[in-house]
Amino acid sequence: MLTISAAEVDRALTFPGLVETLRAAFRDGAVQPVRHHHPVERPDGAASTLLLMPAWTDFNAAGTSSGGHIGVKIVTVSPDNNAIGKPAVMGLYLLLNGATGEPEALIDGQRLTQWRTACASALAASYLAREDASRLLVIGAGALSPFLAKAHSAVRPIKTIRIWNRTLANAEKVATDLRADGFAASAASDLDAELGEADIISSATIATKPLIKGALLKPGAHVDMVGGFTPTMRESDDDAIRRARVYVDTRAGATKEAGDIVIPLASGVLKPEAILADLHELARGEKQGRQSSTEITLFKSVGAALEDLAAGIAVYNALKP
Repeated sequence: MLTISAAEVDRALTFPGLVETLRAAFRDGAVQPVRHHHPVERPDGAASTLLLMPAWTDFNAAGTSSGGHIGVKIVTVSPDNNAIGKPAVMGLYLLLNGATGEPEALIDGQRLTQWRTACASALAASYLAREDASRLLVIGAGALSPFLAKAHSAVRPIKTIRIWNRTLANAEKVATDLRADGFAASAASDLDAELGEADIISSATIATKPLIKGALLKPGAHVDMVGGFTPTMRESDDDAIRRARVYVDTRAGATKEAGDIVIPLASGVLKPEAILADLHELARGEKQGRQSSTEITLFKSVGAALEDLAAGIAVYNALKP
């Protein structure tokens, strides 16, 4: 069994390559049970969340009875980790042989998640963002933010990247690192002003009160939200939902776990039929994405085990002896 570090994941993957891997994965499908959420209460009053995300090759859809893979991601989310300088999200990915169940690889789960989450957003943007989108706003300066900047830049001609965070110094650090990699990135201090200028807005926060104000979005903007993973977390307001054509990564996940979808569904601001497509339907050509250069599009991702499986297989295939 291979033990694969974060650095090795970085060497195994490219942003354009993983976007296309995920496109094929959503087109072909996999078996992915609804992920398990388990609250973990601690004696100090803080709480963590344990997530279990299994998936395996859909042998029926693939037309084969042998080979394939099984995978499961084990993730903990501990928001209080930020106070002690540790990532809020920790995890490991276990990849197994689909025919024998033999362990094939144990992969750094944090890095795999960063890659697949950002590339799923870029995959959505390849259908939903304007082809000439050049100004990107990333909301949040956590570990995922540079991955989002690079992934979106792989599918659209991004010329300007702005990073906004509640703590400006953190945004400046991300921007500095991106500039070192050759991107035209800088920190932003006025979120409202940036919302009105951005062609693509990519948000990765654990906000419970909306940061993205729909009234400020310009015609043709694309909103990408990956941060909220519970029904009470929300990064966009009702105006954003009202003004936008709404898409999700998976209907089953987004309509149960994502506050940006669950809350407006409950209030009636969003009707179920107004969720126009998920990534399966877009990748298979069953539904269309952007229809005009002036419409506003909104994509909500909660993450799918299919993405981890596809990315894990790609890493394993690149590194196996």
